Amino acid sequence: MKKSNLRLVSKLILVVITLFFSFNLFAQGPTNSPNNFWRNVQFGGGIGLSIGSGYTDIFVAPSAIYNFNPIVALGAGLNLSYVSSSNYYSSFIYGINTLVLINPIPEVQFSIGLNESRVNYEETGYYSEDYWNTDLILGAGYRTGNVTVGVGYNVLQNDPYHNEPFMPFVRAYF
Repeated sequence: MKKSNLRLVSKLILVVITLFFSFNLFAQGPTNSPNNFWRNVQFGGGIGLSIGSGYTDIFVAPSAIYNFNPIVALGAGLNLSYVSSSNYYSSFIYGINTLVLINPIPEVQFSIGLNESRVNYEETGYYSEDYWNTDLILGAGYRTGNVTVGVGYNVLQNDPYHNEPFMPFVRAYF
C-alpha cells in the first residue's frame, strides 16, 4: 500500500473512531419534558481518610453530578479537610471542586477532580499561614451500584506542607 493511501486510511479510521465516541458520549434521550434534567442529577459525594506514621488526613466532599449518559458525568461540590502531623502542624482546608466521572464499564470508574481550596495552616506554637491551593486529582476505583471505592493521586502536589499525594476514597451518589 502506498504511503499516501496509508495516511488516508489512518485519517479515515481516526475520524470514524472520533465520531463513534462523540455520538456515544453525548447521545441523550428525548428532551420533550423539562424534568429530564433532574432525572439525570444525583446527589452524594465522597469521604477520604489517609493515616500513616503520625499523619492524618480526613476529607469530606458533598457534591452533585449530572449524568450525560451511563459513561460520563460532570459535577461540582464543596470540599472540607482536616490534616494533622504528629502534633507538629495542622491545617483546616475548605473550598470548591469540579469532578468528571468516566465509567468505561459499570464496575470501573475513573475520575478527574479540580479543587480550589483555602488552607489555614498552623505549626504548633510557632507559625501560621493562610493561602489558596489548587489540586488536580486523578482517581480510579471499583464501582458497585451507587458506591465507588478507590484511590486518587494529586498530580500537582504543589502544597509544601502536605506530602501525601495518595488519597483513598469512598464516593456515593443517589
